[in-house]
Amino acid sequence: MNYENYDPFFPDQLVVDLYLPIWAKLSSFKSKPAFIWAEDGPLVQFSSITYEELNSSAQCISSELLLSLRKNDTVLVLCSPGLEFVEVIFGCQRAGVLAVPISPPHPSFSNGNWHHLLRVMSQTRPKVAIAQREYIKHVEKYVARSSNKKLSEALKKVRWISTEDLNGKKMEMQVENVNFGYNGCNVDDVYLIQYTSGTTAIPKPVLVTAGSAAHNVRVARKAYDLHPNTVVVSWLPQYHDCGLMFLLLTIVSGATCVLTSPNTFVNRPRIWLELISEFKGTCTPVPSFALPLVLKRGHAEATVTGTVNNPISMLSLMNLIIVNEPIYNDCVEEFVEVFRPFGLNPLAISPSYGLAENGTFVSTSWRSSSFDKFSTYKKLLPSARLDEDHVDIEILVVNEDTNEIVEDGIEGEIWISSPSNAIGYLGHPSLTQQVFNATLKNKAGKCYVRTGDRGVVEGEHRFLYVTGRCSDVFKLSNGQEIHPHYLETLTYNSCPNFLRGGCVAAFEMSESEYTSVAVVAEVQSKGEIESDIFLKQICEGIRKTILKEEGVGIGLVVLVKFGNVPKTTSGKIQRWLAKYKFEKSQMNIIMQMKFDNNGNIQSTMQKMMQIGKKEAKKGKKVLVVEEEEGVFFAPTNRTLKSSL
Repeated sequence: MNYENYDPFFPDQLVVDLYLPIWAKLSSFKSKPAFIWAEDGPLVQFSSITYEELNSSAQCISSELLLSLRKNDTVLVLCSPGLEFVEVIFGCQRAGVLAVPISPPHPSFSNGNWHHLLRVMSQTRPKVAIAQREYIKHVEKYVARSSNKKLSEALKKVRWISTEDLNGKKMEMQVENVNFGYNGCNVDDVYLIQYTSGTTAIPKPVLVTAGSAAHNVRVARKAYDLHPNTVVVSWLPQYHDCGLMFLLLTIVSGATCVLTSPNTFVNRPRIWLELISEFKGTCTPVPSFALPLVLKRGHAEATVTGTVNNPISMLSLMNLIIVNEPIYNDCVEEFVEVFRPFGLNPLAISPSYGLAENGTFVSTSWRSSSFDKFSTYKKLLPSARLDEDHVDIEILVVNEDTNEIVEDGIEGEIWISSPSNAIGYLGHPSLTQQVFNATLKNKAGKCYVRTGDRGVVEGEHRFLYVTGRCSDVFKLSNGQEIHPHYLETLTYNSCPNFLRGGCVAAFEMSESEYTSVAVVAEVQSKGEIESDIFLKQICEGIRKTILKEEGVGIGLVVLVKFGNVPKTTSGKIQRWLAKYKFEKSQMNIIMQMKFDNNGNIQSTMQKMMQIGKKEAKKGKKVLVVEEEEGVFFAPTNRTLKSSL
C-alpha cells in the first residue's frame, strides 16, 4: 500500500475534516495541542485547543448549525482571528455548509469600511452570520440608528449566531460517547468561498471544493516535508489564501500551529521571532515584505517580558516559507546574514508561489536536499523547479496572446492544471470560462487556470521565476516592457530614509498627447513636512535613479502622506486602486512633480489635501470603481453550479 510520505500515520483522506477524528482517537494525539493562540501584551498570554477538543467542538458546532440550516447553505464567518475562528471553520466543514470567511469590519461601519461586507453579502446571500456576541450587539445598535438603508437591510436579512452560543453547546455533549456517521462536506461540494486579495481588481469570490482543498494541502505537506513533529508559527490573516491554508495544513500533517494576529505582528514584529524561539518553530510562512520590516523594527527591539529578556533562536527552523511574489534575492540574503548568528540555516529558505484560484499552494523551489544558493533571474528568486516530477500538477508558461507554450527564457503567463484548481467565480460565468477553462492552441481537452501572473523558466533545473502580473506590465513607446515592482523598488532605494518601504505604487497615466508612468510614494514622517526644496530634490532624484537604472522616463512623481497607498491584507500594493484614488483626488498629496518626455519639469505642486469632507461621497465612488473594473457581481437567485 502507498502512504503519504511512506508513513502509515498519514492516511490519505479526501476531505480535510476527516483527518480530525483520526488524530482525536489516537492516544498520542488526543491531548496534543492542534492550535495555540498568542495574545500580546506586557505578558504574552497563550491559550490552546487539543485535537480531541477541536474534533468535539467541530461536531458540536455542526450539530447546532444543522438545527436551522441545510447542507450547502451559506454561512458568513465574521469572527476575529483566534481559536474561535478555527473552531467555526472546521464546524462549518463538518456540517457541510458553505463558509464565507472575511475580516470583520469595525461595527461602526465608518470611513467606507463596509463596502466589502455589503458586496460579499450581496454576492453570496448568506442565511447566517457568525460573530462574537459583542460584535453582534454593535451591529444591532448600528442597524437601529443607521441611515444607510442598503447596509442596514442586508444586516437585518441574515440571522446572527454568536460564537459564545455555539461554544456553550459543547458542555452539553460528550461527542466521544456518540456514534455518528460522517455527514459533512463531500469531495465535490463547494465548502468555501475564498475571496481574492484584490491586488489587481475588486476581490472576487472563488469557489473551492472540499476535495480540491484537501488535495492542495496534501501537496503542500509533501512539498515542505511536514509531519506530526512540525511546529508552524503564523501571523498571516486566517480568512483566505496562505493563512487559511495553514490551518488546514496543520490538521493534515498532525502538527501544532502557533497563531497570532496580523495586527500584533505589525505593531511588534519581534513577536514572530519570539514565538519561533519559544515553541521551537520548524515552519513559518511570511510575505516577502515582512523580512525588511523585521530587520528595521523587530531585530534590535529590546523586548522584556517581566524581568526576563526574550532571547532569539532560529535553530529549529526548517522552512522559512516566503510568499508574495516577486521575491527579491537581496532582501532574503540580508535577512539570512543578520539572523545566521541566531541559528538561521540558509537552506531553510523556501520561496513559494500560490493563488486563491488554485486553493492557495502551487509550488516551492525548496527541497530538503537543496542547493547552497539559489540561482536568480533579474534579481528574483525562483518559486518552483519544473525538472522534477510533479505527478498531477502541470505548470506551463504560455504566450497570453496566442495560447502557445513559450520556450525557456521567454516570459509569458503562468498556467496551471491541478486537482487543486477551484471551479470558478461565484456569479460570473464568462470570467469563470476565461480564467478556469483555458486551453492551449491546437490542443483541445485539458483545461488550465490562467493565473494572470507573468513568469519565466530558466536554467538547467528549469527554475520558474514569477516576475509580476500580466495586467501590470508597462509597454513603453520604444517597445520595452517592464514590471512596475522594479520601478517601485528603485523609488524606495533612491531615498530609503525618507520614503516608506513597500508603500510605493507605479502605474500608467494617459495624457492627451502621450502615455507616461507615474510613481506615488509614501513618506515616513507623520509630523512636519520637509521644505519645498528638499521635496523637489526627492522627486527629481526618483526620476533620475529610475532613468539611470532602467532607462524609463517617469512622467509624474507624487509624494503622499503616511497610509495613503492602498494595500491588500497580505501586504500587496493595489496599483489599480492607487491610480483610481489619485485620479479622484482621494490622496493626501505633499508634493507632485510633472516631467515632459525630455525630463524637463512641467509643473510642481505642493498641497495638503484634506479628504475628510469627501467621506460622505465615498460610497458612490466605490460603486463606480467596481463598475469600471467590470467585476461587480449582481445578486442572483441561481444555485452555485448554475452560476458558473
